[in-house]
Amino acid sequence: MNYTRRDALVIGAGAAVAVAMPFQAFAGPLEDAIAAFTGGADIAEGGVVLTAPEIAENGNTVPISVSADGATEIAIFAAGNPAADVIKFAFGPRSGASSASTRCRLAGTQDLVAIAKMADGSFAQATVNVKVTIGGCGG
Repeated sequence: MNYTRRDALVIGAGAAVAVAMPFQAFAGPLEDAIAAFTGGADIAEGGVVLTAPEIAENGNTVPISVSADGATEIAIFAAGNPAADVIKFAFGPRSGASSASTRCRLAGTQDLVAIAKMADGSFAQATVNVKVTIGGCGG
């Protein structure tokens, strides 16, 4: 294919625009999912207890549990999964405790992030790294 000067200018301009784009436009699915849950609010460390095995032999069924005193909602995200959202728990005024447990599927070794929305509207988080020997999401 023969390129003209006009083609070269268009390609060059496209490359310049791509380089000049803000890096926020390239945010990953984890950041997008967390921002959707928190509405972009600041997130404090601590106040949430996330329990998961250090090594999961099979990524298809990884047991996890989470608790946060005074939480109205808790969301769990998997950093390395194709879809970062794992699960969201909601706790009402008649809930005995703000804790839950489940099993999730992990594509490979990655961080699990639990974010709790507290009754006062603030957010807290905990992060745990899980090493997966056999991936669960087609890995």
